[in-house]
Amino acid sequence: MLLPQASVQPLAMRLQGHMLQMFGTDPRNPDYTSIVSDRHYTRLEGLVADAAAKGATIMQPAAPNDPEWKARRKFPPTVIVDATPEMAVMQEEIFGPLLPVMGVRDATEAIAFINRRDRPLALYWFGTDNAARDAVLARTVSGGVTINDCLFHFAQAYQPMGGVGASGTGAYHGEWGFKTLTKLKPVFYRSRFNRLADLYPPYGAKIARLEKLMRLLS
Repeated sequence: MLLPQASVQPLAMRLQGHMLQMFGTDPRNPDYTSIVSDRHYTRLEGLVADAAAKGATIMQPAAPNDPEWKARRKFPPTVIVDATPEMAVMQEEIFGPLLPVMGVRDATEAIAFINRRDRPLALYWFGTDNAARDAVLARTVSGGVTINDCLFHFAQAYQPMGGVGASGTGAYHGEWGFKTLTKLKPVFYRSRFNRLADLYPPYGAKIARLEKLMRLLS
């Protein structure tokens, strides 16, 4: 997440407050989903440890190595404050409840940060400044965008969903999915009255005149 530097700490505090309000601190809460395997749980621990070692502040409702959490493979939702591009969590796909938060000076720096990297599969913009929103939409490329929320562009039946560049090719949903997942079979029928026979050898004066005409037209 990119936002003005002055807003990093206040937003991180609000995020943690909302997460505690919605999910609490009990790993037995069924609203907490489990990580798919021990290997991926360990991978997430490694991303958090790497970020902490490189200067980030880690905000969690519990420690992920707490036996109560780890036995259920419930990874506590984690805000990584003051993330930097050098951290592994900013270089890999996360697939877990980790949110890196990075401060920028202004929107221009945020746009430049996005454009220096592979095209994202999704982009989420939050705010009420329509001009600022339109500037981001005009100056960035992504698979899809949701404004003032997350993920919901994936669920729109009348919009294509797909990546661009490194995030994928093609799109699906509705007619876009049909075109992506099917192969058209082109069939050409030659007419009895076509002039293709004029192009067959042996070549003579007729082709010479045609060649001369094409040179004149070019």
